[in-house]
Amino acid sequence: MGKWRIAALAAALGLGVLAAGAASAETAQERANKQAVIEFYDKALNQKDFAAASKYLGDRYTQHNPTAKDGPEGLKAFIQFLRDKFPQSHSEIVQAFADGDYVILHVHSIRTPGTAGRAIFDLFKLDHGKVVEHWDAVQDIPASSANANGMF
Repeated sequence: MGKWRIAALAAALGLGVLAAGAASAETAQERANKQAVIEFYDKALNQKDFAAASKYLGDRYTQHNPTAKDGPEGLKAFIQFLRDKFPQSHSEIVQAFADGDYVILHVHSIRTPGTAGRAIFDLFKLDHGKVVEHWDAVQDIPASSANANGMF
């Protein structure tokens, strides 16, 4: 193989590696979406402040959790429920991922201090940087596990 072919192959491989790295990097919009969801989550679930959280809502708020109502009023009712029943509850975001207009949070939620809490995956859809949809999957953290991997 001639030295020009080797140089061309090396350059092509280098560009391929750079392109693969660039494809997996978060875009500026994804970073902004992730930050908006993290701030929304903190205002709603930790600070229990509907007025502050509602600034992150879009023109609609579709709720896919079957126990929660749609719209800002549904979120407001849930925040009030937390304030009334679990005023010391706290949710720690363990991981956050963005893919286009979707943000996934992996959360350790503790409603009552001193308890193991729950592992939660929350999925949010954003439109123009505002939260417009929410899905979640919630699992209690058991006292024992069939493996030693942990939930976080």
